[in-house]
Amino acid sequence: MIRTAIYARFSTTMQSERSIEDQARLCIERAGREGWTITETYSDMAISGASMHRPGLQSLVTAAEKGQIDIVLAEALDRISRDQADIATLFKRLTFYGVRVVTLAEGEINELHVGLKGTMNQLFLKDLAAKTHRGLRGRVEAGRSGGGNAYGYNVVRVVNEAGEPERGERAINPEESGIVRRIFEEFASGKSPKAIAHGLNDDHIAGPRGKLWRDSAIRGHRQRGTGILNNELYIGRLVWNRLRYVKDPETGKRVSRMNAREEWIITDVPQLRIIDSDLWDKVKARQEDIDATPAVQGIKASRFWEKRRKKHLLTGLLTCGACGGGFASIGRDYVACSNARKLRTCKENRSFKREVLEDAILDLLKDRLMVPEAVAAFIDAVTRGTNQVRAGQDKARRGVERDLERVTNKLSGLYEAIADGLRTPGLLAQLEDLEAHKSDLQSKLASPPPAPVRLHPNLSALYKRKVEDLTASLADPSIREQALDTIRGLIAQVVVHHDDENIVLELEGALTAMLDAAQAGAGTGIDVCSVKVVAGVGFEPTTFRL
Repeated sequence: MIRTAIYARFSTTMQSERSIEDQARLCIERAGREGWTITETYSDMAISGASMHRPGLQSLVTAAEKGQIDIVLAEALDRISRDQADIATLFKRLTFYGVRVVTLAEGEINELHVGLKGTMNQLFLKDLAAKTHRGLRGRVEAGRSGGGNAYGYNVVRVVNEAGEPERGERAINPEESGIVRRIFEEFASGKSPKAIAHGLNDDHIAGPRGKLWRDSAIRGHRQRGTGILNNELYIGRLVWNRLRYVKDPETGKRVSRMNAREEWIITDVPQLRIIDSDLWDKVKARQEDIDATPAVQGIKASRFWEKRRKKHLLTGLLTCGACGGGFASIGRDYVACSNARKLRTCKENRSFKREVLEDAILDLLKDRLMVPEAVAAFIDAVTRGTNQVRAGQDKARRGVERDLERVTNKLSGLYEAIADGLRTPGLLAQLEDLEAHKSDLQSKLASPPPAPVRLHPNLSALYKRKVEDLTASLADPSIREQALDTIRGLIAQVVVHHDDENIVLELEGALTAMLDAAQAGAGTGIDVCSVKVVAGVGFEPTTFRL
């Protein structure tokens, strides 16, 4: 049996989800002709092929690493990736795992395809970017927006004489423009961006995209022209091409870079002016005064943005039990509810020492998250659930087998009739329908039933030992990063509940990762959406201040 995984992708929200189905259908037909068995279909929707950080593709690579795939089948090489370096790296990894790559357009992929097609796809992306940039420049020079919409303006839908939409037209929003003037006036009078944001939220004024106001949305970045206080559109000047975006090869994410000033495209649009020149100059003068203070000069001299931030165990995993918001760093060693400290929309503004929280979570991971009694009950529940699903699958499979036997018998009768000389149009049409139905039934039976989930009876002990080893690894600088990533992968979220007397941490484990940490492959086939593993522990309030 040749185990085949299908990969399908479409790149933009303008395309239909039918594109995924169409690609998969063509691949299934090819696999049927070759006699290959489809084991899984992986897909990514509305995600660019220039990025390797796609959930479907990463899952496919994981399956290949575990030896679950013999062939990766796709419509074309550019469905897998358009980036030349990425496709070369992926091809090397799959080859190392003993997995072949086959596409409908190119056939079986080899080093020649990777080199030539990868180059062609890379050039396609570069050419597309250049054409898009050229078109946007023409739009900006005509006084229209190059993309996106700033707070204070409405998008105007305009159709030209040919009936096609003219993009980039904007008009002043009367209500939002008043808020823009309020922000400029309050800042010029001495208020800080944080105080302005608090005032707007207290007055129940919706921020950009209907969200709460944050000081960063007001302050922005002066050199990059971001933030309310730095947007020159408010004085009737449209500035475009101030920034360019390049992909970080390590993360696959786009990173902004400043362009030289002579590359900026500046167009006067007096009809979009909201702020007069005097108020704008007052704001700029105050910003310069702030920049000249010793505190700001010291921060700039430290060049903190060039230093790699220390990675913490609970970054992005803490949730406030009162409002459901995330946590943010408060100083160097403490964390607190971000909504309480920055937005003042939550009353639970207490801070917690990061180190003590981390120690408590590590104890929960080791001692409370997979206690033997809970694991035994879980194994029993998974076994019963698997048996129920398997019984249903077996019943459905037997039904398909009966249908296939019935269709095969009918076809035999038709073949005999045709051999005897019967050639009516109706008979031929019936023959074609039955043959298509038979092919469909055979494809359903081609995939073997999933292997049963067998969990080790001492799963809790295995898990605890693995987590203890990981915890010990945190003290070793050479492997700390890898240990941190692994431990973070075991945690879905940590909810912090507290009142005047009690503090309770509620840890929700990432079930599949927890099972795989204890027993490789144990999480395969388990519906993580229907199962949660939660542990909780209470502390005295003073514990966190040690």
